[in-house]
Amino acid sequence: MKKILFLIWVTIFSQNLFSQKNETQYIPKEYVEITHPEWSKNATIYEVNVRQYTPEGTFKAFEKHLPRLKNMGIDIIWLMPIHPIGEKYRKGKLGSYYAVKDFKGINPEFGNMQDFKHLVDEIHKLGMYVIIDWVGNHSAWDNPLAKEHPDWYTKNRDGNFQPTPWYDWDDVIDFDYNHPEFRKYMTGALKFWVKEANIDGYRADVAGFIPVDFWENARKELDEIKPVFMLAEWESRDLYKKSFDMTYSWTLFDKLKDATTQNKGIGGLVEYLAHDVGSVPRNAYRMLFTDNHDMNSWNGTPQKNFGKGLELSMVFCGVVNGMPLVYSGQEAGLDRSLNFFDKDLIDFSNLKYENLYKTLFDLKHKNQALWNGKYGGEMVRVVNDKQDKIISFYRESNGDAVLPIFNFSNEEITVKLDTKYLQGNYTELFSKEKTVLKDSYTLQLKPWEYKIWVKN
Repeated sequence: MKKILFLIWVTIFSQNLFSQKNETQYIPKEYVEITHPEWSKNATIYEVNVRQYTPEGTFKAFEKHLPRLKNMGIDIIWLMPIHPIGEKYRKGKLGSYYAVKDFKGINPEFGNMQDFKHLVDEIHKLGMYVIIDWVGNHSAWDNPLAKEHPDWYTKNRDGNFQPTPWYDWDDVIDFDYNHPEFRKYMTGALKFWVKEANIDGYRADVAGFIPVDFWENARKELDEIKPVFMLAEWESRDLYKKSFDMTYSWTLFDKLKDATTQNKGIGGLVEYLAHDVGSVPRNAYRMLFTDNHDMNSWNGTPQKNFGKGLELSMVFCGVVNGMPLVYSGQEAGLDRSLNFFDKDLIDFSNLKYENLYKTLFDLKHKNQALWNGKYGGEMVRVVNDKQDKIISFYRESNGDAVLPIFNFSNEEITVKLDTKYLQGNYTELFSKEKTVLKDSYTLQLKPWEYKIWVKN
């Protein structure tokens, strides 16, 4: 009898245990497991090309611009690579920042370690944060690692060093991440700058060429020193889980270009927004841009890429889901491709778009609807009667709300929006015009005009 009772108890216990275990499979769980630094939830980012920024091209000279950038609403200063540049097979007179000769050294072109630490301190004093570009996929040919640890590099069929396969990056040679000792070295180099210079994180060059498990471990070890912010030059869901706070949104750049200068309409852009809402993890950050060093140097200027829709595209990047980027000189209307391997000074005498960015970023800081990741409001499509040319959507979070409307055409258009669920008092961000929304809203938009209605 005792044996029968015991078997019944075991059966019931096993069923309950299986049932509980089975139920946990259906409990929603956030895909993003890392914790973003608290300060990044409504942050903006600015890419600094130190060489071209001032006549001196140094850290010290760049410091003079920090108060201006702070006033414009910048939170994260991203410095292009700060390390010594290789001389073997160098391109141009000064070489590429991305041909790194020493991962723990400072490019003498910019100053020394003391100058760099002073710059980091000045950035922090102004309440901003700093990340540096990290080139983990390859090194310069004359990086000492090539002699000391030749096994840490991939080889061609002849057993010789090689650039990253399929690319013409002939001033660099490709690393092999199959070696545990190399992974330990690179992780240690990443930790070096956080410990020694108190930087706040990294922008990882071609991050997707490096194994994800390397990044996951590196992020874990970096966060043990201090909460870091990590930006991947890549566009991949797997990097959000345990590695990176933010990835590039190359796709948005392409779709904006299609909609403004390629005569492809807004279909691709609408699809991008739908996929952003439907497939991107809720707490992932996406970096949005109309220019960066790669686009500027190799793919033409913003003026060429977006034409008459440039200003509209810049504002679009400031209100859709993600973190807006400003590239060096963009606030000054930089309208040429900077030389990548030689000196080519940016002209900051006319800050054409500074007030535009300041207005946008001030709203982003204050209005939670525009915050990053899960802190911001989801983009909800607002139906209008000109869906082939007008994009309108609504974002709301914690009582804050915005209604952006964009005319992606060279026509003057009268458009009617369905606003029955958006009723209330609104003020337009730039013109300060006021309106009251009821069941529907009709307005006229000039070619490439936009309105950012902010709910009172």
